[in-house]
Amino acid sequence: MRLLQSYKLLFLSIVLLPVPASAHHAFSAEFDADAPVELQGTVTRVQWINPHAWIYIKVADAAGSAVEWMVEGGTPNALMREGINRRSLPIGTEIVVRGYQSKDRSCFPACKANGRDMTFPDGRKLFMGSSGTGAPSDGADPTEN
Repeated sequence: MRLLQSYKLLFLSIVLLPVPASAHHAFSAEFDADAPVELQGTVTRVQWINPHAWIYIKVADAAGSAVEWMVEGGTPNALMREGINRRSLPIGTEIVVRGYQSKDRSCFPACKANGRDMTFPDGRKLFMGSSGTGAPSDGADPTEN
């Protein structure tokens, strides 16, 4: 009986442990407004998670080698209001993303950028970046004056 109570207590302790929350960050904490990038590539994966969605694309570098980029978008809710949902970007879709590279220029596990807008093969352009977080006013956000 005492052993069963110990297991119950252990189980509850594990289940009820506080889970660390991922904090929302300002654009300037992670991305460089002076390092714009334009990435043309193929969608390899989409993570539709909070606080930011991530779109992974394979991009050919100057030498012709494939480089994976992970592009941070706005929240899934904000992207849905712009017309992007998890079915909008099937694997293999060719897109062009304009955005800003990470400050650390790290490419492990993938190069990282904050996406401002995305252009589909049919010419549709959608704003995908976050606003009001210190990102540059570059004309990509239709709500900016």
